[in-house]
Amino acid sequence: MAGNNGGPWGGGGGNRPTGGNGGGGDNRGGGRRPGNGESPQIPEIDDLVRKGQEQLKVLMGGRGGFGGGRGTGGGGGGPKLNRGTIGVGVLALFGLWVFSSLYTVRPEEQSVELFLGKYSATGQPGLNFAPWPLVKAEVIPVTREQSETIGDGRGALDSGLMLTTDANIVDIEFQVVWNINDPAAFLFNLADPQATVRSVAESAMREIIAQSNLSPILNRDRGLIEANAQDLIQSTLQSYDSGINIIRVNLDQADPPEEVIDAFREVQAAEQERDRLQRQADAYANRVLAGARGEAAQILEEAEAYRAETINAAQGEASRFTAVLGEYRLAPEVTRKRLYLQTMETVLGDIDKVILDDTSGGNGGQGVVPYLPLNELRRNQQAQGN
Repeated sequence: MAGNNGGPWGGGGGNRPTGGNGGGGDNRGGGRRPGNGESPQIPEIDDLVRKGQEQLKVLMGGRGGFGGGRGTGGGGGGPKLNRGTIGVGVLALFGLWVFSSLYTVRPEEQSVELFLGKYSATGQPGLNFAPWPLVKAEVIPVTREQSETIGDGRGALDSGLMLTTDANIVDIEFQVVWNINDPAAFLFNLADPQATVRSVAESAMREIIAQSNLSPILNRDRGLIEANAQDLIQSTLQSYDSGINIIRVNLDQADPPEEVIDAFREVQAAEQERDRLQRQADAYANRVLAGARGEAAQILEEAEAYRAETINAAQGEASRFTAVLGEYRLAPEVTRKRLYLQTMETVLGDIDKVILDDTSGGNGGQGVVPYLPLNELRRNQQAQGN
């Protein structure tokens, strides 16, 4: 380097004197500072720049300045290109191209590779290779849940007021939760996915509300409305080939409009009171009806028993009469007398009777002395005491 006095950038700045005012009076020497000769050597900025330029010249294959020999020294010309320099450049460019072509896809993502702007392939989670600049990769989160809220009143037209089939107005607020199941369709078929989901969800909910009455919407049919809305939104988006999957629909609010909510609550309270009284009337009617049915069944059973008893008794009497008739035909006098005695026994067997023979004195029983029935009196007293 002793013969190169011109410097790498074509200026004069070789090795400067180490002391005194030599070399044009510049005392910023490249070796030691003036003064104490034993002080340590401290490199100056010019020395650092010069060393860097020399190392760059060596890397580029020559030791001359970049100025093409325009300096005052006898150094060589500009950087020389040889096979090694070209190889290093090619390797550097290849490494840069590979680095630009590699990309990483997270587990919750998928990538869509575009060859000259046209769909080519779908990249899976991990390290993927897309040759730049012919292939470009769009990384899309597919498992992340995204949501759209309709009816929250944030937009000018997003009031959430919907008309029911019984001509009532209900204020609906619901949330649609969705993700992406087909990145290619999502990327190419929808210009504004969020706006599409909002529009389809609102249209589907209005269709469902228009087919329902107000009371079921407010009370018992919220789960059914959510399920129907999810199915209708999903089918509509599938017809668009949107690549969107509807996870769930949350019906957050279903109330009458604020202007009539007080009157509506009074109507609801009256309807609940009506339902309560109706249930009480139904319970009383069921109780009375059950009692009447029980009494009717009892009467029918008693009538059946009486009918059976009467029929059996009549059949028994007929059988007995037939048997007596047979005996009468065999012995009329004996049978007649036996029937008479049986009849008299039946008639007179259960009564108190006194038989007086009118042959005694011919006075018809006037000679009978009356007596006081003390035993009967005591019996009657005991019966009354019990």
